[in-house]
Amino acid sequence: MLRRLILVLVCAGALAPSLLVATPASAAEASISTTESGSPINDQGSNYNYRSNVTGVTPNVPGLSLQVLEFADRLLLINHTGKTVTVYGYQGEPYARVLSSGTVEVNLDSAAYYLNQSFYGNVAVPADARNPEGPPRWTVIDRTGQFEWHDHRIHWMSPLLPPEVKNKSKLTKIFEWTVPIAVGATKGEIAGQLFWTPESSKASVAVIVLGVAIVLASLLFVLFVRRRRARAAAAGEESGVATNGHDRPPAEVW
Repeated sequence: MLRRLILVLVCAGALAPSLLVATPASAAEASISTTESGSPINDQGSNYNYRSNVTGVTPNVPGLSLQVLEFADRLLLINHTGKTVTVYGYQGEPYARVLSSGTVEVNLDSAAYYLNQSFYGNVAVPADARNPEGPPRWTVIDRTGQFEWHDHRIHWMSPLLPPEVKNKSKLTKIFEWTVPIAVGATKGEIAGQLFWTPESSKASVAVIVLGVAIVLASLLFVLFVRRRRARAAAAGEESGVATNGHDRPPAEVW
């Protein structure tokens, strides 16, 4: 019983951080997850109230996984498909690709390469990168099989409140989004949703998690004390402590 309770407590502690930042999302593929790593990039405009969720990836192939990082700020693509996975930019141009070998390349003549360096895209795009029909100019940036990038399609592109949000205390879907990709020669997309998430919902989840943790910790303490008393009693009997009803010290009832 004690071991089971310890296991439950450990699992609850491991799940607590994910519950605190839980987001509404439809059922997705087994290889898809939505996560948040750390705090938003405050200097660029990311906001705790925005939550972007991956809801589907096509084509659905083993070894391809996608995650949303920092609430609604960046995407992380991991490619173990054995094929090249290409991400396309805002004009349909090839923006980045992760080769089957794990080599990661970005196209320096893609407008997305420059626009993605600013949260609101407030950058000048070189003339060479304004033509989506031009040949890609690939450069290697990594060899881990993982590509992490900021994408304007998954977040709200203004410091002003979205018109969909009529009540800040209410969970609200802002829009659905897609990011075009290709796995090998097969075209597809990353699909998702952007939500406005009120602070109150995060606070209520935190209270629930804290309450569960307190209850489990209390039960664990009770079982620990009981087992310790039982061991002490057993040790006393083995060492010759009297066992008749008059000499036995009174036992505490729980």
